[in-house]
Amino acid sequence: MRLRVINPNTTAAMTRKIGEAAQRIAAPGTTVVATQPADGPVSIESHFDEAISAVGVLEEVLAGEQEGTDAYVIACFGDPGLLAARELTRAPVIGIAEAAFHAASLISTRFSVVTTLSRTGIIAEHLLEQYGFRHHCRRVRAAEIPVLDLEEDGSAALGRIIDECRRARDEDGIGAIVLGCGGMADLTQRISQEVGLPVVEGVTAAVKLAEALVGLGLGTSKHGDLAFPRPKPFTGRFESYSQLSNDR
Repeated sequence: MRLRVINPNTTAAMTRKIGEAAQRIAAPGTTVVATQPADGPVSIESHFDEAISAVGVLEEVLAGEQEGTDAYVIACFGDPGLLAARELTRAPVIGIAEAAFHAASLISTRFSVVTTLSRTGIIAEHLLEQYGFRHHCRRVRAAEIPVLDLEEDGSAALGRIIDECRRARDEDGIGAIVLGCGGMADLTQRISQEVGLPVVEGVTAAVKLAEALVGLGLGTSKHGDLAFPRPKPFTGRFESYSQLSNDR
């Protein structure tokens, strides 16, 4: 199985960390290819960042189609470009927020999300509504740290995340915690040990869900709204997309 894990931002250190976490959890025989767009924001912390990064995600999916990729993971908790990416391929495409919500709901009737910034927490709340998990989530909490602080050795970021997870455990009446950022992919075990609750992280959850779908022989439906995009002319920097067709 060939699994393409797409970090939608352009920070190479985060891409490496995400890829290592994905490969550690992947089944024997699964090859993880961790990639990032050539252009875009160095971190994703707003609707604007997500909109810009979505184009890079789609370009990475198109590149993966040329390489025979079996499944894709979009490794940003905003799931940027998820439905558009599904239009481009028959392979499963999993967003890490969607994957984490599903996994948490299977092990606990209530969970809280701990993310980086309050403004991205609002985006997570929108996704909870969209995916139908709002009644499972007691609260979305923010440690109030920039995403790139997670890449700095010796920063206070981990301590602040753990503190917020403890508050979630003590105040929210939950059974599990969801980590709300792809940059937290390597923190699951440490936080779970410190907090004493199951901790779900979206990159690793998405990898296992992608493997399961491929193993079941299930791919993205090409009937209805996830059919391949209708061929049409594109102009300017997107002119090359005019070559897309629905006969794949």
